[in-house]
Parts: sequence; C-alpha cells; structure tokens
Amino acid sequence: MKCPFCKNQETMVIDSRETLDRKAIRRRRKCVKCSARFTTYERPELTEIKVIKRNGEKEVYQRGKIEKGLEIALEKRPINPKKVIEIVDNVESRIFAGNKEEINSRQIGKFITESLKKVDEVAYLRFLSVYRSFGSLESFDKEIKKLKNND
Repeated sequence: MKCPFCKNQETMVIDSRETLDRKAIRRRRKCVKCSARFTTYERPELTEIKVIKRNGEKEVYQRGKIEKGLEIALEKRPINPKKVIEIVDNVESRIFAGNKEEINSRQIGKFITESLKKVDEVAYLRFLSVYRSFGSLESFDKEIKKLKNND
C-alpha cells in the first residue's frame, strides 16, 4: 500500500479489524519512511453492474459518484464523515442486493434520498433538487411542505 503523504511503497499494518457492518476490513497503517498514519478499507469486489442513465446510456457502477454526490449535498453540514461512509455502504448494499446486471440511476437516487432524509433534511433537499432536476422555487416549496407534513 502506497503512503498517501510521501508516496513510499512500504507501509505496515498496525491494526486490522472488521467494520461495524462486517462488510469491510479496516486497516490502520504506518509509513515506514515518513511515519505517517492512515486508514484503509478493504471491501470485496462485487460483480460489475451497469447503471442506466437518464439518457439511456449505460456505464459501469462507480462508488465514487455516490460519494461525490453526498459530499456536495452535505457540504458545510454537521455530519460525521463516518455517517457518510455508512450511507454509501447502505446504498451500495441495496444496489448489489438486487443481484442484477443493470440498475436505473433513478433507483440509485431513490436509495440515496431515502438515506439522506433520515440524516439531514437540508442535504436531502439539496440532493433531491439535482436528482429530480428542480426547475423552480415551487418544486422546493412542495418538497419542504412534504417534509413538514411528515414530522
């Protein structure tokens, strides 16, 4: 494993344990050269799934796209980074649980919004505005009213 700080190839594992959901191995590492410490996660590589985009194009599923979308939605929100990983893991589990070769991007968006709604309503609205392509204040207002009525 390459050190993310000095790029040295030699690192040593200090601690290794399963994540709480038991879906990955968390490894605490130390660089032999610069002594920097960092954490890595080891997950099994699952079968390749194609995502069907809105325009009908298909592309290989990329976990990083979910992480990036959440990062944008949660920007400047008081959410623990571990919670973000938990959300991504949850969404990914749901994607692969279907045991299908393809999944619609709208379904992935639905999984994400369901998770975000439970964690942070502002981030939920931010993500939803892109996911559903809100074009007006009325769209936001309608969703805010739905949130208020569900409380």
